[in-house]
Amino acid sequence: MQNHFDLVIIGGGPIGLNCAIEATKANLNYVVLEKGTLVNSIYHFPTNMTFFSTSNLLEIGGVPFISHTDKPTRREALEYFRRVQESWKLNIKPYTRVDSMTSENEVYHIETSKGTYSANHVIVATGFYDTPRLLNIPGESLPKVKHFYDDPHPYVDQKLVVIGSANSACDVALETYYKGAEVTMVIRESEIYPKVKYWIKPNIENRIKEGAIKAYFNSTVTEITENEVLINTPDGPLTIENDFVLAMTGYKPNYALFEALGIDISEDELKIPVHNANTLETNLPNVYVAGVINSGMQTSTLFIENTRIHSEIIIKAIQAKNPASKS
Repeated sequence: MQNHFDLVIIGGGPIGLNCAIEATKANLNYVVLEKGTLVNSIYHFPTNMTFFSTSNLLEIGGVPFISHTDKPTRREALEYFRRVQESWKLNIKPYTRVDSMTSENEVYHIETSKGTYSANHVIVATGFYDTPRLLNIPGESLPKVKHFYDDPHPYVDQKLVVIGSANSACDVALETYYKGAEVTMVIRESEIYPKVKYWIKPNIENRIKEGAIKAYFNSTVTEITENEVLINTPDGPLTIENDFVLAMTGYKPNYALFEALGIDISEDELKIPVHNANTLETNLPNVYVAGVINSGMQTSTLFIENTRIHSEIIIKAIQAKNPASKS
């Protein structure tokens, strides 16, 4: 079968690539299926984004990550992971969306936007950045509402509402303010998120204190219209003029995909994919989960640097089940 592999890896982000590298070392015939471009999530990060982590903590496959400063930029990361792909000659199929999966005689059949692939083993490493946490309010589907931020230029001289107060929201509010936007923040809590980056938190708090950036605390957006935003504040309902809304409300794993694949999810509020902590195998035999999705909704606990080990754990588990596959 032309599209049959020892291993199918769903997700072409850093952890998916690392799984491919470990599969290469183990002489496993594999393919990486990625719904977008190489490291699609990083590609959709803000244009001027700088990583929290240092470059050495993002390295995979023994390929050195050299950046101009201690913490690399999005552009440097994209270049780095292109070099990783080239160095290891990784077998990646971009723009190949996985839709569903079935099993027959211990073989998994993965239906994609570009045909069917089959495999004896599957690793799901899809991350969470592609799936925003929605507000579920009227007007959220308007073109002016965005859950992903790219660049400040479109918001010059525009009335902008930023929803949220974590790192992304504060970064967006400051960058757009400095480029000429009229920024209003709407924050559910009574203060800026305490764990905002130490060099950002005083800046955003000072801009709010001096009135340069307007902030409504203990408040929520209840509706968005073409030209206005309706806010529920402690002092009662408020309507303000508005051109754009950036909903920096965070992201979550793609639970619709997990359901389509048949992976069980924990019934508590964390909604973690059910898996063996030692092998990372799910309720489906020979199907594994890797990367940040293993934390479910608790998305601030796992990162590239502390999930790189998942690749080795899974490949060793596969080899333990199939001694003949050991290199």
